[in-house]
Amino acid sequence: MHNLLFSISITCLVILLLMFVLKKFSQPHLVAYIIAGIFLGPHVTGVLTDGAYIRSLGELGILFLMFFLGMDIHIPDSKSLLLKPLIVQAMKTVVSVVFVLLMGKWQGWNMGSIMVITALLIFNSTAVVSEFMRKKGELYSESSKIVLNTLLLQDIMLAPVLTLFQFAGNRHLNVQKLLLSVVGCWLIFLLLRAIRNRNLFQIPVIREMERDHELQVFAGLLICVGFAEVASLAGLTGTIGSFAAGMFIGRTKAFHWLENVLKTFNIFFVSLFFVSVGLSLDLHYLKDNYPIIMLITVMVFIINNLASAIAFRLLRHGWRESIYVGGLLSQAGEFGIVACSLAYEMGIIPMNLFKAGLTITSLSLLCSTLWISIARKFIYYPVRINV
Repeated sequence: MHNLLFSISITCLVILLLMFVLKKFSQPHLVAYIIAGIFLGPHVTGVLTDGAYIRSLGELGILFLMFFLGMDIHIPDSKSLLLKPLIVQAMKTVVSVVFVLLMGKWQGWNMGSIMVITALLIFNSTAVVSEFMRKKGELYSESSKIVLNTLLLQDIMLAPVLTLFQFAGNRHLNVQKLLLSVVGCWLIFLLLRAIRNRNLFQIPVIREMERDHELQVFAGLLICVGFAEVASLAGLTGTIGSFAAGMFIGRTKAFHWLENVLKTFNIFFVSLFFVSVGLSLDLHYLKDNYPIIMLITVMVFIINNLASAIAFRLLRHGWRESIYVGGLLSQAGEFGIVACSLAYEMGIIPMNLFKAGLTITSLSLLCSTLWISIARKFIYYPVRINV
């Protein structure tokens, strides 16, 4: 108990100090979480060194990160609001796939490695982008709405992408598992459509829990963990199940009290996930491979920035605005970390590629605000919108 209390106290103290310092430089809180994990990890202070404990933190963090993301997701009512984001994300995905396929052919990568590296390029960080735009007062412009809906599409894309991972490492195709996965993805699609059309089915028994907070807590936990377990049995991943559980609970009237109460836990579990990322970073690996790691990280920024900028230019936005918006969608996001972690656990990628993906994504998140700020200051001169 003494060791546990000491670890928790030191972790909270380090995070608080980093938050105060990084806030002066307009850095998002997730940067503080990652740096805290690095500082507390086995390569610096060694406060947290238990490998099994670190992996458990990461798995728990991913599960609840997806659960809270499902609760917070907002699906636009109008199809027109999704058309432009769909064009942006489609072009971004095509450019990423072509680039990774060419690199994979040159380097002799297997299909699993190609899929994971593509995931690093097509997913961005909702936390970084939304926080940056909020601080700059840019959440209500037309281009910002396109960016936010593009990030929404990426959230939805995560389910089929992770489903593909289920089969990337298998030499023999399990038809039953494939059919179960397809059915699972189809059910998630139906859930999304029901949410969009505002006709989500409300179970009569659940309605009776609206005034009973204790019942809501345990029912909500059961739905989260139960959906995750059912998804795992269906051949998907537990994170997809918790994501669907979050969407269901967030749109069920009986759980409105629980949704408001869980916002505090949302912050805790998101921080838990990013701290576990920092704990997992191998600084010795970064030291031995920093030239290629830095080169790939810069390439991720450039490729994502150019692909998104060209897409916005095709949507009749000016070049300055397009380049700036491309900067917003230039970093590798937290879903890249989720993809790398799950791919490594499934045996799709080796340890070296897992370390590389984790390191590149973390460096991208740490440097993303600086990259966006440079694009905003020297290329784009926005008009602040106050609402």
